[in-house]
Amino acid sequence: MPVHSISSAADAFARTISVMTAARVRPEVSWSPIPAPGRMAPHTWACSGEAELHDDEVASGRLVVLHDPAGDADWQGRYRMVALVQARLEPEFAVEAMLGDVAWSWVTESLELAGADAHELGCTATRVVSQSYGALASRPSTVDVEMRISWTPDENPAGAGGPHDAVDLDLAPHFAAWSSMLAAAGGLPPAPVAPLAPAHRARAVHTEDAR
Repeated sequence: MPVHSISSAADAFARTISVMTAARVRPEVSWSPIPAPGRMAPHTWACSGEAELHDDEVASGRLVVLHDPAGDADWQGRYRMVALVQARLEPEFAVEAMLGDVAWSWVTESLELAGADAHELGCTATRVVSQSYGALASRPSTVDVEMRISWTPDENPAGAGGPHDAVDLDLAPHFAAWSSMLAAAGGLPPAPVAPLAPAHRARAVHTEDAR
């Protein structure tokens, strides 16, 4: 591929990411860019994020944006969003047989509320229940949920009458949807209200908790 073609694709991807990250997300969610995996697609971008409630971190995760200008048969498109969402839930969720269905609803409702049209949507929700015994029996039981989500944004290029004619594809709704997934896993209501009251008690998973 000619060098100028590579440069043009990289520039278009950079503009798309710039517009996406300038979009409004849940006010309880903060994020920062992190090194992106380099072998998953010709162009990649990644960030980590946290959702907070009353200064307590209630959920955390990552988002990776993949782009192949030529398209990818597995994605059924040119872009792919890959997200990770983690949270610690209240012990009652240890016996909640429907937790997977609840987690799936966090995904689908977040995309719908953000107006993020997508296809090839998939999610794996893993629940980990930790209970201590013997000398460690005084430690409370914990329930962690980890969701791995991926989807392909529908192709409605912003340049074709969209709000941002300088970008390849408007990913702002998808960025907002990811922030809502973090908020939902953290027990926050579907839309910011005042005062905020969590839908369930949750906090973020930290490495030191596993020690």
